[in-house]
Amino acid sequence: MIIVSKVSSEEELKQVFTIRNKVFVEEQNCPPELEWEYEYISIHFLAIYNGIPAGASRWRKTNEGYKLERFAVLKEFRRKGVGQELVKKTLEDLPKDANKVYLNAQITVVKLYEKFNFIAIGNIFEEAGIQHYKMILKSNTYKI
Repeated sequence: MIIVSKVSSEEELKQVFTIRNKVFVEEQNCPPELEWEYEYISIHFLAIYNGIPAGASRWRKTNEGYKLERFAVLKEFRRKGVGQELVKKTLEDLPKDANKVYLNAQITVVKLYEKFNFIAIGNIFEEAGIQHYKMILKSNTYKI
């Protein structure tokens, strides 16, 4: 069973940070100084899989619109639907007037975001040593 909820306590936020550290810093070798930014202006989510913290995500308002980011699923919980539930819950939480929604997707997970009607725009670029595509949500196509 997968439960994704908005983070509402410091303890949950610590779990989010632990997951992101394992996935991005330890596994993907992202520089730690690039991982920790905009934490307190973001809305964070924690995914629990059968009672165990398994994944995290967040969204924040930027000058360009609403950015979904920091999707992280621990290795042992991948391919179990955790990522899909995180995307779904993160999208559901956006304000109803969120007119531009975008994200930077690692190229290995572009297909996940395409399931939610995101489309890749522009060229591949490197962020934290990993190749990404910028993706935008097609207007009014994702219905909850």
